[in-house]
Amino acid sequence: MIAEKMKPYVKNNSAIRMMFEEGNRLRAIYGADKVYDFSLGNPSVPAPECVKEAIIDLVNEVEPTVLHGYMSNAGFEDVRQTIAESLNRRFGTKFAAKNLIMTVGAASGLNVIFKTILNPEEEVIVFAPYFLEYGAYVRNFDGKLVEISPDTTTFQPNLEEFEQKITAKTRAVIVNTPHNPTGVVYSEETIKKLAAILEKKQQEFGSVIYLISDEPYRELAYDGVEVPYLTKYYDNTIVGYSYSKSLSLPGERIGYLVIPSEMDESANVFQAATIANRVLGCVNAPSLMQRVIKRCVDANVNLEAYDRNRNLLYNGLKECGFSCIKPEGAFYLFVKSPVENEKEFCEVCKQYNVLVVPGSSFACPGYVRIAYCVSYGQIERSLPAFRKIAEHYNLV
Repeated sequence: MIAEKMKPYVKNNSAIRMMFEEGNRLRAIYGADKVYDFSLGNPSVPAPECVKEAIIDLVNEVEPTVLHGYMSNAGFEDVRQTIAESLNRRFGTKFAAKNLIMTVGAASGLNVIFKTILNPEEEVIVFAPYFLEYGAYVRNFDGKLVEISPDTTTFQPNLEEFEQKITAKTRAVIVNTPHNPTGVVYSEETIKKLAAILEKKQQEFGSVIYLISDEPYRELAYDGVEVPYLTKYYDNTIVGYSYSKSLSLPGERIGYLVIPSEMDESANVFQAATIANRVLGCVNAPSLMQRVIKRCVDANVNLEAYDRNRNLLYNGLKECGFSCIKPEGAFYLFVKSPVENEKEFCEVCKQYNVLVVPGSSFACPGYVRIAYCVSYGQIERSLPAFRKIAEHYNLV
């Protein structure tokens, strides 16, 4: 018999994954080129060539027991120092190896942080729409998730409601920019206002409130848009980073946490997080991939490919009469459903072999997420289907 805590997860399994499985079923019936699956945020651009070269060189050059052996639970010190120096060059920060912990991707990193800072019944604030797994991560440690309703005009954080919902039990706030599912990048003005509210509330309650910046999409920003580095605006910031999107390595599960020296009790938080990395069963981030990251620390995927997809899909949907904000980052469009019940809209899309994810999967009903991390050809082939869907709703 499974634990009571797991029963809701089994009952309400991820709509994104279910849609992906539906895509497999439809492809078996109609053929892969006639099914337009926009459900999963799986990178479609290959990893930079340096990743392949680094793996081959490391396997050939490094003694196997060293290459695949244990290291500090925080990760290799030279790898952490290399990443710290890269961040310092790019963002004017002053990090060192002592500020970074290598993690098994960003998801594991978030669990490590919640294990480190969260007591039962303490609150973690999220801005809707948001990645629903945040709730699972918080509940893993008996915390309480507090949602802030979306500003559907801009999808910047609703700061008025945010300020009202901070309480003495608030332990952390999660922000994600560039944002999944909207593609919005939080402006510097927004970040400054958010930081000022947190400073005020820390003083009011005499507590520490952590700002957790979840950054798997940091490198995917278009048209020269600047993505603010949050540790520069608020001392009690923790950064969770993943190479899943920036280097197209989602299956390798490699990322890191940044715990700045300016943070309250930084050394204690770092030590506790290092121990949490171990006791949660991760032990350490993958050895080989840590060494690959050291060699490829400033590499990036081909952003131009995602940008071409973004422009083609956005312009195509707008021409069909659909309503959405043009994304500034990540690889998602968040499209307003032409009917109130967006799940009904998803079912109609499915009739035309178009698979999209309902906004209720991100705590924002009335919208759907379309992931454009697919081939350019799939988007081209899908546009006639989107036009038929638009005609179904008399949008054109």
